[in-house]
Amino acid sequence: MKRSKFWLAFMMMFTLVFAAACSSNNSTANNNSEGSRESDSNEQVEIEFWTMQLSPTFDDYINGVIADFEEENPNVKVKWVDVPWGDMETKILTSVASKTAPDVANLNPQFAAKLAELDALVNMDEMVPDDVRSQYFEGVWASNTFDGKTFGIPWYLSSQVTMYNTDIFEEAGLDTEKAPTTFEELKMVAKQIKDKTGKYAFFPALDGSHLLESMVMMGVDLTNEDMTKATFNTAEGKEAFQFFVDLYEGGYIPREVLTEGHSKAVDLYQAGEIAILASGPQFLTIVEENAPDILAATKTAPIITGKTNKKNVAAMNLVVPKQSEHQQAAVDFSIFMTNAENQVEFDKLTAILPSIETALDDPFFNELPAEPTPIDEARIVSASQLKDSEVLIPPMSNFEDLRTAMNEALHAAMLGQMTVDEALAQAEAKWNEILAQ
Repeated sequence: MKRSKFWLAFMMMFTLVFAAACSSNNSTANNNSEGSRESDSNEQVEIEFWTMQLSPTFDDYINGVIADFEEENPNVKVKWVDVPWGDMETKILTSVASKTAPDVANLNPQFAAKLAELDALVNMDEMVPDDVRSQYFEGVWASNTFDGKTFGIPWYLSSQVTMYNTDIFEEAGLDTEKAPTTFEELKMVAKQIKDKTGKYAFFPALDGSHLLESMVMMGVDLTNEDMTKATFNTAEGKEAFQFFVDLYEGGYIPREVLTEGHSKAVDLYQAGEIAILASGPQFLTIVEENAPDILAATKTAPIITGKTNKKNVAAMNLVVPKQSEHQQAAVDFSIFMTNAENQVEFDKLTAILPSIETALDDPFFNELPAEPTPIDEARIVSASQLKDSEVLIPPMSNFEDLRTAMNEALHAAMLGQMTVDEALAQAEAKWNEILAQ
């Protein structure tokens, strides 16, 4: 309740401030889009660039890109500010409310959509040339769209894969060269592993957007096209809910799935307590540090999906607030930061993927080294499915309320407090109420 009141207060304050500044912001936007490119002029400007918890690990890389941009654009100086992950949402709202917003900010699509809903971000469809825009994965670019406007430029991506412990597979009598590819196969593997070893096959993370993503992969349409009505109370929706209910009631998934999320799945995998980790390859670096024996037993396969064969990709982007006095320079810097060359360099430092399609032509993403590690193998699998992946949950108004309503309904069904039909009906009613706001 306190969290809801906190966000409501910030949003109300933000709305008032934005409304007061609306006319001047629109004027700035028009001047920047219609005038000459600031980075090509002689006017000296400084732009402020905020990232989320990339320092000090990537200091050399970020500072190097900034130096290269400043060399090509001698009239533009970039001030880099790194913000702790958990503080970014509060800090960006506070900065906008106090008219001290950065010129460029690194945000995820769901939170950036909250600002876009208030028309607080520049429209990249107007600011980014067509030939540049076409270089990004089409589906990923579209994930930064709200109300027909694109509010951000895709930066780095993560495509989930299936990482599995071959030692547990062998103990359970499973083929160590074959991971489950569908949710139905996963259910059978979960039963066999528990019956043969006493361990769990996997920990289905239900936090964040994980549950909604799984439902979409299972063939569930969450809303109608204009997102005004829930459409998941169907045979497909019932099948999706029943999948989790059956596993929970049968004791084939840990009880903690109701109270803990993805981080618990990583903990259990590196402890050797679950056989399968469905996640981005970057989490193998944690396993490498804490449990090298588990890493050595790890193999990677494409992500488990449903009858749709849909695969999810998570995206981080760069946005430019309308408050920026140097919008064109900010957009130019965002394009430079996300170009193919700079993205490949960044991707080689950590297990992420590029948002520009041609960057995948680099051998780093399609050729294994002479003595590959499980992390190398995971990178190749992840990159190979990127072209067929998409952001399955687009930006939605009141996303947290929608997510919570779905999770609460599923939890009630898993605990036997409601039937699956009752739980779906409850979630449908809450979604329709929220979507009508």
